[in-house]
Amino acid sequence: MTIKNVCINIARLKNNIEELGQFGKNDKGGLDRTTFTPSELEARDWLKKQLHALKLAIRVDQAANIWAKRVGQEGNLPCIAFGSHIDTVPNGGKYDGALGVLIALEVMRVLEENQISTRHPLELVSFSAEEPNPFGLSTFGSRAITKKLKKEDIENVTDSEGTKLTDALKNAGGDPENFEKAVRNPNELSAFLEVHIEQGKRLLNRSIPVGVVTAITGIYREEISVYGEANHAGTTLMEDRKDALSASSEIILALESISRNHPSNEVVGTIGKLDVFPNAPNIIPDKVNMVLEIRGSTSSDIDEVLHELNRCLVKINKSRPIRIERKVILNQSPAPMDESVVQTIQKSAESLNYPSYMLGSMAGHDATHMASLTKSGMLFVPSLEGKSHCPEEESRMDDIEIVANVLLHSILSLDKELDS
Repeated sequence: MTIKNVCINIARLKNNIEELGQFGKNDKGGLDRTTFTPSELEARDWLKKQLHALKLAIRVDQAANIWAKRVGQEGNLPCIAFGSHIDTVPNGGKYDGALGVLIALEVMRVLEENQISTRHPLELVSFSAEEPNPFGLSTFGSRAITKKLKKEDIENVTDSEGTKLTDALKNAGGDPENFEKAVRNPNELSAFLEVHIEQGKRLLNRSIPVGVVTAITGIYREEISVYGEANHAGTTLMEDRKDALSASSEIILALESISRNHPSNEVVGTIGKLDVFPNAPNIIPDKVNMVLEIRGSTSSDIDEVLHELNRCLVKINKSRPIRIERKVILNQSPAPMDESVVQTIQKSAESLNYPSYMLGSMAGHDATHMASLTKSGMLFVPSLEGKSHCPEEESRMDDIEIVANVLLHSILSLDKELDS
């Protein structure tokens, strides 16, 4: 078999998806495989067993990321890394994150079976704690290796039951005392690729099997507090009210309108968390705390929404006897994917006669942080009904097979092109 005709084994990949999908399975059909829980530790052991069978050099770093290395012909070259994560949200699906790791595993198997040597060493990675988790530190592993998460950030962190993050990290094979030794030097890596389900319907609606990610969304969040005055709901006339909740409703609708009318359909605005005080049916609310979020594929898109929102908030503040306080809690810039990697993925899809579509990722991923370390790229698999983070999450095996083959050939192409 020539390299041009080499392909993944979809039956084996399907079996692995089902096998890994048993760890943390609940009676609702979803997965409870959150970070460092017993089911997640079992899934880690399963993965390491598969990697050992391929005789790869396996190590677990200080952040409990799992790395598996295949030697290259030119040992002095940096590695090409690829993978994702195997932890889930509560009652999540079996594809999110895990699919990227399982496809990476299949790529390693295919290369071994076909005795294909690469110039670069190759590294499979399964990152720790990508999803939001009980310890409140998502994209944990990728932030650790890119110096964005430090030892001081993990000390004294506990979950709601009082479990220390440092203890949970040790149980997973990490080393909290030497946590910052997990950091990777940019010189160690030539590129990073991640496969993920789209978690939306753009590919599905276009009947296109391969998504080529151009950038990963920027995320802006702020806490907004609206102060009014509590009073009797029955005896206070409407013209005398200082209703914090009514004013908050105007803010919510303003954000929705601005986001809907923005020319980019990858701009989204959400206020999904509100705390109302005193939260009683016969008292006018005197305070509302909310968390506002804006996402966009470029910083300018986010700034445009913010500019319009600021204008609306000034107007609301003037028209109502209330006070508004704001505090920025997250301002994560968009992460563009490397143009040369994007082009390689596109060419690989084209050479295999698969249509592809360029799109931004509207969710965060480990590749967001890897882009600050090395040339990075992402491929999306269509999601049925656009569903994710739920038991109904699913992707078609035909689409998975196509994207897995595009990843395989993208890696082989990058192996030839990079560091020549």
